[in-house]
Amino acid sequence: MPRSWRDPRVPGDSLRLPPPARDGLPEEVASLVDLATPPGGGPPPTISVLAHQAALLEPFLAWAAALALHGVLPRRDHEILALRTAWMFRSRFEWDEHVRFAHEAGLTDDEIGCIETDPAASDWPSHEAALLRAASELSADHTIQDEIWEVLAAHYSSAALIEILYVVGQYAMLSMVANAIGA
Repeated sequence: MPRSWRDPRVPGDSLRLPPPARDGLPEEVASLVDLATPPGGGPPPTISVLAHQAALLEPFLAWAAALALHGVLPRRDHEILALRTAWMFRSRFEWDEHVRFAHEAGLTDDEIGCIETDPAASDWPSHEAALLRAASELSADHTIQDEIWEVLAAHYSSAALIEILYVVGQYAMLSMVANAIGA
């Protein structure tokens, strides 16, 4: 069955749970939402919706920044994992957001297209093919087969191996949030 972006159980194109209005937020919460807002754009709904539960916003942003900005994985590898996870969870929002980041990390349109359609069809280096398989297996089976782990372990440090798991987990969570709120 071909995968579609929209979950048919989530009707419509509007957010089920819109972010709270900025002018109704305490200043410290509004400032945190602003930190996650790209220049010239609006805040990502997966982040701004956390303002409804403000106690989670600051710790989440600190975690997300640590993973995105202070990880040991090369940016390209991080984006390969993010895109494959977004695809596996059918999150149009996370996919669109990370296509831009993937381009900035050096992925080509052809490579991005292969992540979406058939990652095995491209001539990926073995460690990148293993990243794609790892994201697929974690998303579908919640584990990684030994043969894929061995390829990853031959290429990555222990710190990077742990980061691979958390990057997939992060984008699985954000994809579920985006899908559930209708983003």
